[in-house]
Amino acid sequence: MVMLSALSLQLYFAARIALMRVVAPQSTTFQRSEMARIVRTNGSLLWSQEWRDDAQISSNLKRAVIASEDANFADHGGVEWDALKNAWKKNTQAQARADKTRQQAQARYERSVARAKARGREVPPPPSAATTATPKVIGGSTITQQLAKNLFLSSERSLLRKAEEFALTFMLEGILGKERILTVYLNNVEWGEGVFGAQAASRQYFRVDASQLSAIQAARLAVMLPAPKRFEQQPRSGYILSRSGTIAARMGGVELP
Repeated sequence: MVMLSALSLQLYFAARIALMRVVAPQSTTFQRSEMARIVRTNGSLLWSQEWRDDAQISSNLKRAVIASEDANFADHGGVEWDALKNAWKKNTQAQARADKTRQQAQARYERSVARAKARGREVPPPPSAATTATPKVIGGSTITQQLAKNLFLSSERSLLRKAEEFALTFMLEGILGKERILTVYLNNVEWGEGVFGAQAASRQYFRVDASQLSAIQAARLAVMLPAPKRFEQQPRSGYILSRSGTIAARMGGVELP
């Protein structure tokens, strides 16, 4: 029964993906989650998103996003195994350092508690959240993997969810192909609070259509993708301007699917 349910789910996903070859997805799992959060927070839904076909999206933006997010997009089969391996190694090392820091902080705290009790003093507070914070997870996801997660999956982190992400990634690659994957991605990726897709982002930040983005404008949008809600507060920050120059310089060497 479990195997039959799992197979049925994969067939359902495959059918949904096949439909995307000709029909734009109405929303993604991530977008629906964001809609609910925005309504809870603001009491209303402030949302901007307009579908644009491949020909209506500037080649500058396609090149900028590939240069920034997934340089080998046109060549890999959906997963960059070396990037995943490096990300796993860095995350493991970061977690080990964080664990060591927590252990040292706990040991210092226990010693200070023992001294305070021995001297009849007030017991000090435990280590702060900053001392025991979980390290930031470094990703190694390709554009196709990001699309798979946003379309169908929750933000939960588990081996089962990662396995489903791989399955969906290979389905997307096999059924849609690179050009359609990039089009669906650019129309659904987040570029700020309630701002989704290339057209909405182009209008929001530059007052132009997605087809009219210059190279530097496209590079600035691409730089925002890892943390759009943070970068939308300062879209002209020194980091964005500096990083976008680097991305713009790489765009000439990007191969489009």
